[in-house]
Amino acid sequence: MEAIAPTINFTVSGTDLPLTTLKKYARDVENDLRAMPGISQISLTGFPDEEIEIAVREIDLRAFDLTFAEVAQAVQGSNLLISGGNIKTDYEDYLIRARNRQYYGEDLHNLIVKADRSGNVIYLKDVATVRDRWNENPDRLFFNDEVAISIQVNNTNSEDMIASADAINLYIEKFNATHDNVQLNVASDRSIVLKQRTDLLTENAFIGILLVLLFLSLFLNVRLAFWVAAGLPIAFLGMFIFAANLGVTINVLSLFGMIIVIGILVDDGIVIGENIYHHYEKGKSPIQAAIDGTMEVIPPIMSAILTTMLAFSIFFFLDGGIGDFFKEVSTVVILTLAVSLVEALIILPAHIAHSKALVRNRKKPTSGLFYVFNQINVKADQFLVFCRDRIYGPYLKFFLKNRFLGLAIPFALLIFSIGGISSRVVRTSFFPNMASDRVDISLAMPQGTNERITDSIISSIEEAAWLVGNEYTEKQTGNTPVIENIIKRIGPGSSNASLTINLLPGEYRDFASGDITNAIRDKAGVIYGAESLTFGSGMNFGGSPVAVSLLGNNIDELKAAKTELKSALVTNPILKDVSDTDPAGIKEVRIKLKNDAYILGLTLQSVMNQVRSGFFGFQAQRFQRGQDEIKVWVRYEKEDRSSIRNLDDMWISTPTGNKVPLSEIATYEIARGDVAINHLEGRREIQITADMANPKESATDVMADIKNNVLPDILAKYPTVQPSFEGQNREAAKTINSATRVGGIVLVLIYCVIAFTFRSYSQPLLLLIMVPFSLIGIVWGHYIHGFSINILSWLGIIALVGIMVNDGLVLVGKFNSYLKQGMKFNDAMYEAGKSRFRAIFLTSLTTVAGLMPLLLEKSRQAQFLKPMAISISYGIMIATFLTLLMLPLLLSINNSLTVRIKWLITGKMASKEEVTRAVKELKLEENDKK
Repeated sequence: MEAIAPTINFTVSGTDLPLTTLKKYARDVENDLRAMPGISQISLTGFPDEEIEIAVREIDLRAFDLTFAEVAQAVQGSNLLISGGNIKTDYEDYLIRARNRQYYGEDLHNLIVKADRSGNVIYLKDVATVRDRWNENPDRLFFNDEVAISIQVNNTNSEDMIASADAINLYIEKFNATHDNVQLNVASDRSIVLKQRTDLLTENAFIGILLVLLFLSLFLNVRLAFWVAAGLPIAFLGMFIFAANLGVTINVLSLFGMIIVIGILVDDGIVIGENIYHHYEKGKSPIQAAIDGTMEVIPPIMSAILTTMLAFSIFFFLDGGIGDFFKEVSTVVILTLAVSLVEALIILPAHIAHSKALVRNRKKPTSGLFYVFNQINVKADQFLVFCRDRIYGPYLKFFLKNRFLGLAIPFALLIFSIGGISSRVVRTSFFPNMASDRVDISLAMPQGTNERITDSIISSIEEAAWLVGNEYTEKQTGNTPVIENIIKRIGPGSSNASLTINLLPGEYRDFASGDITNAIRDKAGVIYGAESLTFGSGMNFGGSPVAVSLLGNNIDELKAAKTELKSALVTNPILKDVSDTDPAGIKEVRIKLKNDAYILGLTLQSVMNQVRSGFFGFQAQRFQRGQDEIKVWVRYEKEDRSSIRNLDDMWISTPTGNKVPLSEIATYEIARGDVAINHLEGRREIQITADMANPKESATDVMADIKNNVLPDILAKYPTVQPSFEGQNREAAKTINSATRVGGIVLVLIYCVIAFTFRSYSQPLLLLIMVPFSLIGIVWGHYIHGFSINILSWLGIIALVGIMVNDGLVLVGKFNSYLKQGMKFNDAMYEAGKSRFRAIFLTSLTTVAGLMPLLLEKSRQAQFLKPMAISISYGIMIATFLTLLMLPLLLSINNSLTVRIKWLITGKMASKEEVTRAVKELKLEENDKK
């Protein structure tokens, strides 16, 4: 089934226009929009169903000796559009047809209900009032206090949201210009948010690319940097070709995937370009240097790309909404990397080999842009050499001699970081709160509450919202109205109402929507008698932050436990909008027959059928009238069913044709019923939910407090009740469980790829051991930016795995190469670190640079993406140090253990070099040559 997303919502309203007229205008607008290309999903709300009511009068039914059934049968038998077969003559065929269908109530007045042989005729108008009307179930909409109808346009993945919204906005502009008494008002336009986020991320991507180019030009030969950067547009263009065939669209997530991959794309180009240049400096010709430099790093480059693709593939297998949410990110990243692999291994070496980057004794520029970059390049190169030779080199030597001290530092930092989470210094939550440009207020009164009471309460809240809007407008830059419009809805049902408060877009608003929401709540005050009243200002991804389901089959204990838990949550100042799924039901008039009823031949079913026909209505007909389905109901006039006394006065027909008052054959009692009965895991369920008063507070801390401090006492009092944690807790558990299950398989595959590359069992394991240590950067990165660690932060580690392994592969590959050249173990380790320092430093720097604009972005539109960007950026910063310092230590310790294990097995002490896989392979190759 194709996904559908809202595009634009607008209202049809006019001063003092009846709802019937507004609906006609709305239908005309709907038909006009459906005729536009690219618009297929349109829905109208703000009006009840239309119906024809035949409101019979009990006194007239008795006077004419009629019943509900007879009136209904008369309508069914006369108001017909029916075929009676064909007459086939020698010349043509005739269709026998009765066309007596009346589509409006006024045309049914003279329908004959009963006639006798004496010529007496009883018409429908004699016993009933027939009218066209709206269904009694209220469902009405008001735009800024004017009666309105809402038109919602949605788009599918195959339709362009921005193009559709532009066409609709143009239509609205023309409509308003040609109509005076009725206007179309845009309530919300999702394409604006999409444009803002698209522009924002496009701007960030552009700045990220510029930063990547800048750093490449600083630390690499300018021409070399140009050809490395040239791989970016090639990779993206290739991705666009394949992504279009996979249904990927340009949206917030696909753009985010492009931002993530910007820094990763140039990593392989840096390694290849730097290695080609290294071979060129040895005296080789440009073409030979390109061939040898590329061939040397093909194994680690292939492994790095494959491991990154494997890491991002986890998103395809995540359960829950988060998996669906981030599939496009993975698709974009994987396709782009796949194209970049071809570019890096084939196109890039050819470009470099024939470029001026590999020209000896080339006259250096003495002025102009290239001169400036050349001077900067010299200084940057001196800086890198200084960092490598004066800082990194001595530290690496020191730690190789003091290995356990070197390992103790990252272990201590990891423990310190875990302590930061445990001590709540760094907050945690399930999912980030996604900021919104509107406030949604939902009111639920006890079932059966009169529509006028519900309307008066929601109207008082609307008045409070306007007052708050005026207060914030005075503080807003330029005094721009903070509240653009308010849509009030009464229904569905007489006890439900809602407000949708559309705010000034966040990019132009000085205040968070949450602040405005809390101000409206405070201004509205306590609403006594409300079953539920919630104030929402943003989307809680995955459900409510706090959601506890109480399960049990002992209804009394279940309801008592619900009351106590709800009271505990209401008193928690961190929480707001506490509600449950067990509201008090509507008051029921429960009828019970007397013995006399059975003597008269009546049954409970026959009595209730007659009661239902009178008070609910008997559906006599249903037919299509224009675009609406019309039902014809036969029931009592409203004033004859507006009091419980009317029930006593109702006369019931017996099987013999006699009639008796209901009060003589039945009794009744009044009690509350159940609105809904929910079950979970085979038991009765009542769910209590709450939202966070401050989105920055930790939902996980609140849930932990409920589990450890609130629920134990309640469950001890009510032993038949068991809790189940739902909402974001369940969604997060689904995501984590699936990530754990799939992540294990992916880690094994990553291990196999690296093991195949190095033909070693231990070296891949050492690379993967470093991954948990990236938590150091993730934890304190979130602390620095003031974000809580959530599920997206943890998923950032998944994306980080491939990037971390990339740097490790480059270092280990060079280390193995030096061992094969005959270097001593420590010398090979030291030289490999120095040799790959520039490449590892640059790959990390460019990855962070690509994400830096997003990290520093203050716009509210980008906040929900920042946790993942923080994880990748700060994780890769720490991973740089881990790769350059911790990985050599792990390799050294692993080597020492291997030497001692071999000594235990053989009794001979082998050298450090002999036990390495690279040296063993070298010996095998030499033996094969012999």
